[in-house]
Amino acid sequence: MKAIRFHEFGAPEVLRYEDAPLPVMGPGEVLVRVRAAGLNPPDWYLREGYRALPPEWRPSVTFPATPCSDVSGIVEKVADDVTAFTAGDEVFGMIRFPSFGESLGYAEYVSAPVSDLATKPPHLDHIQAAAVPMSGLTAWQFLIDLGHDEQNPLQPERHDPVPLAGKTVMINGAAGGVGHLALQLAKHEGARVIAVASSRHEAFLRELGADEFIDYTQTKPEDDVRDVDLVVDAVGGPAASRFLQTIRPGGALFPIFPLGFAGHDEAADRGVTVSATQVRSNGDQLAKLARLLDSGAVRVAVDSTYPLSEAAAAHHRAEAGHIQGKIVLTIGAAAADQSRDTGGPSSQWPPRVRGH
Repeated sequence: MKAIRFHEFGAPEVLRYEDAPLPVMGPGEVLVRVRAAGLNPPDWYLREGYRALPPEWRPSVTFPATPCSDVSGIVEKVADDVTAFTAGDEVFGMIRFPSFGESLGYAEYVSAPVSDLATKPPHLDHIQAAAVPMSGLTAWQFLIDLGHDEQNPLQPERHDPVPLAGKTVMINGAAGGVGHLALQLAKHEGARVIAVASSRHEAFLRELGADEFIDYTQTKPEDDVRDVDLVVDAVGGPAASRFLQTIRPGGALFPIFPLGFAGHDEAADRGVTVSATQVRSNGDQLAKLARLLDSGAVRVAVDSTYPLSEAAAAHHRAEAGHIQGKIVLTIGAAAADQSRDTGGPSSQWPPRVRGH
């Protein structure tokens, strides 16, 4: 099969489109013919060698490695002990996450545990479905239900979502992959949502249900906003502490990327809970999200698409930032369909907001 692999850490140019062996199914697994693969930050963290992590935290990576966990495709074969799916079923999922180069998502075929998969929503095509898993499960596990007992090494307490009905939630980075889905889930749970992004995303976010919009290039939300119940910082990092002053006592701050956060003492003084978790594969949760996607209650935006062979260009697009929704690689029939739909194999602008 064809796959994207890299043999050393580095810039997007280390990604090679080359021949690779077909994956071997284990017990409880299926072989999926991949039609589309969604890009996520862990893909470029892996490609770069996790250089943002302290050396002692960097996982071991065996070369050649293949990025990606998010796929949508068609079941080709099933292991003898599998009854949940049969050949021909359309599925999507976040495969074996967290893992470090073994998922083979940027490839024509992937073996996948059935526990990581759900039936693809019928009203979504493979491109839309591949845009969902990691971002959707991240939003779900932060906001709705954790769904696992894996310890977050950055905090001693278990992450617990907070009730959202009737609450005010501010989402920083609301136009991105996690942000635009978190906005919709918070609205679905009955929250009032303040979306923070640049002005070019305002119409998009209001269409998705934002009650209030803040253009961070004109107004610092930490200067103007007070007494919100929850801040979801989909950007995260050390700067997340600036949002503590916007949160009422008893409220919470959820930084999606918590590494480098240094505001724990201030949070304690203000009576604010700071909590995060690492997303984990979960086919059951994805099935619940699929029902919302299929009904149109939650929609997914596709920023741009690239054929598998142009994965390096897709990573460059990710590095350019200001993404609206998700970037997706197309494979096989999906790539051909996308070329016919758009007049070419590369990016689409403006993004497609997908429901049914």
